[in-house]
Amino acid sequence: MMNNQSASPSSKPNSNRIAFKHFNQGVQIDPDYPKRTWRLLKTAIREIHRQNSSVLSFEELYRNAYNMVLHKYGEILYNKLKKMVDKHLKSVASNVASSVDEYFLVELNKSWIDHKTSMLMIRDILMYMDKTFLEKNKVPTVFEMGLHLFRDNIARSSQIKDRLLKTLLSMVQKERAGEVIDRILIKNITQMLIDLGVNSKTVYVEDFEKPLLSTTSSFYQGESQAFITTCSCPDYMKKVEICLKEELERVSHYLDSSSEVKLKEVCERQLITNHMKTLIEMENSGLISMLKDDKVEDLKRMYNLFNRVSDGLNTMKNVISEYVREIGRDIVSDEEKAKEEGTYFQSLLDLKDKYDRLLLQAFNNDKQFIHSIHQAFEYFINLNPKSPEFISLFIDEKLKKGLKGVSDEEIDVILDKILTLFRFIQEKDVFEKYYKQHLAKRLLLGRSVSDDAERTMIAKLKTECGYQFTSKLEGMFTDMKLSVDTMTGFRNRLQETKKTLPIDLNVHVLTTGFWPTQNTANCILPREILQCCETFKSYYLSNHNGRLLLWQTNMGTAEIKANFPSKTHELQVSSYQMVILVHFNDSEKLTFKEITDLTGIPQQDLKRNLQALTNPKNKILEKESQTKTIEESDVFSFNQKFKSKLFRVKVMAVVQKETNVEASETRQKVDEDRKHQIEASIVRVMKARKTMEHSNLVSEVMKQLQSRFIPNPIIVKKRIESLIEREYLERSKQDRKIYNYMA
Repeated sequence: MMNNQSASPSSKPNSNRIAFKHFNQGVQIDPDYPKRTWRLLKTAIREIHRQNSSVLSFEELYRNAYNMVLHKYGEILYNKLKKMVDKHLKSVASNVASSVDEYFLVELNKSWIDHKTSMLMIRDILMYMDKTFLEKNKVPTVFEMGLHLFRDNIARSSQIKDRLLKTLLSMVQKERAGEVIDRILIKNITQMLIDLGVNSKTVYVEDFEKPLLSTTSSFYQGESQAFITTCSCPDYMKKVEICLKEELERVSHYLDSSSEVKLKEVCERQLITNHMKTLIEMENSGLISMLKDDKVEDLKRMYNLFNRVSDGLNTMKNVISEYVREIGRDIVSDEEKAKEEGTYFQSLLDLKDKYDRLLLQAFNNDKQFIHSIHQAFEYFINLNPKSPEFISLFIDEKLKKGLKGVSDEEIDVILDKILTLFRFIQEKDVFEKYYKQHLAKRLLLGRSVSDDAERTMIAKLKTECGYQFTSKLEGMFTDMKLSVDTMTGFRNRLQETKKTLPIDLNVHVLTTGFWPTQNTANCILPREILQCCETFKSYYLSNHNGRLLLWQTNMGTAEIKANFPSKTHELQVSSYQMVILVHFNDSEKLTFKEITDLTGIPQQDLKRNLQALTNPKNKILEKESQTKTIEESDVFSFNQKFKSKLFRVKVMAVVQKETNVEASETRQKVDEDRKHQIEASIVRVMKARKTMEHSNLVSEVMKQLQSRFIPNPIIVKKRIESLIEREYLERSKQDRKIYNYMA
């Protein structure tokens, strides 16, 4: 609009420029102009409030308002408008306040909608004032001024404010009690409170949200107390889930989204945080009961609920960890299970399977839960010093017969499960000692279920512990392969020389460094066998000059034919048992002392093999005494009455339990090996660092060796002293706590 200015073309022809001239220069404004214009605008605003705006010319009204502002009457216009709207809203407030209860919110909502519509129309008329006068004078816009007036005259009036809050809270409570309420109406009222904050949510927060949170807290405090006294833990949690879901729906339907976090915090504090300990410890239905009975769904529900609150999962995790430790302690300290190594380890494996399943299905594979359970397993497995031996025995059992008929994929799964428990063992070097012994027996006696399974296990151990851990185990397999080639060459030589042996001899040549250390027993071999051994020895040394062969008769096996009156049988026996039985070809009866003198077998091994030969299951020899054990006074004879349905009879060796002396010897060997490993680690570190402080050196050595065993710092210190004595290291002259490497 350009009421007071005009534009005309320039006097120059074809010019594109426009010149402006003011028409009002020197014009005098009518003193009654502002009053007259305001009367016109006032009448229009009154019609708008009466919802009769269709009779108005908004273009004319805008032009009049524009001229008032242009002629510096903006302040008058603004103040008169404010006074008029204020008066109007006071009248509206009276109408709202006088409405009956069921129509109170309806009337308030209608008044709010009408007011917004009116103010939008008034704003359009006074748009020029909004853009110029109000911005310049830093006062609220026309619409914002209308919001402030509605807030002060209606929403926060003494007649309406408390009644509005009470009504809103009452409707929320009715809905919690199961009644149906007008959610759309509530949504409109809460949105009104938000809008009345004018670019903030102060009115909504102060007038409604804070009281709502307070009443919600009180409500759920009472509800939770009622639930906790009448419900089991799972039932309580189900009710909590319903309550939380309903409150979340409440937010989405008629509360502001900013209330969600606050409302959740209030509900979760009253329903979960305040009752965590009670729920966990609830008799017959709490956390421990759920773990005992594998209540996966209930555990998952508890995890999800406790995950909502601060320290919830930590509280739950600690209880689970302590319970697992308790169960594990019972297993590793159970003497009956300890006597049956397979049962002992299978119980641990079953426990691990159970908690792996719970971690996946109930605890979402939560890392802190996984770590906590792993710590629990590491704790109780290492309580029993025999755990490394028992794990090796369990693997031995599986690789001998436990995996027969199992697919490669299933074997892989079983070995992986075993390996998960192996990781918790701190004394892996002790495990290595036993594993080497058990593997040696499996290989030499041909008891492995398959070479592939054996190599798979070694590959897994190699991945877990490194090449050094399995190098000797792999060397054992290499020896077995070379022994096959050696025996092929030996038999070819016999054919070439047309030499025959009295028995079919099969020899395994073992490298001393790879195989378990054995004390060579001075067993007196029969003449025929000794002849075969000398023939093989001559052949082997002719191909491998400078080597030394020592016969390990205690590790051999034999197949012999035994002629009984009823039937001839082929007996599968150990080399010691074969040596014993051969002497009954020449004697009907032999005393224990006579057998000892004839065979030269150490007494402990002799007793064990005689016990196997006199076992009622396969009684090859008769014993005059009725005692179960072998005594030095016993007399033995060949059992002429022996009968068996089988042609090939396998005489089972009596399993020798590790004695305290043998256990002590094994420990001594381990300790001796550890000394060398600790010293090697110290030298490696010092060679790289040249100079190092004592505590840092000890820490670094322990870190390097922890994959095999946890070294004692006192032992590490002793090995450092030993290296100083042997001039590998020296103490710094400036500081005795600092060591220098001596090249």
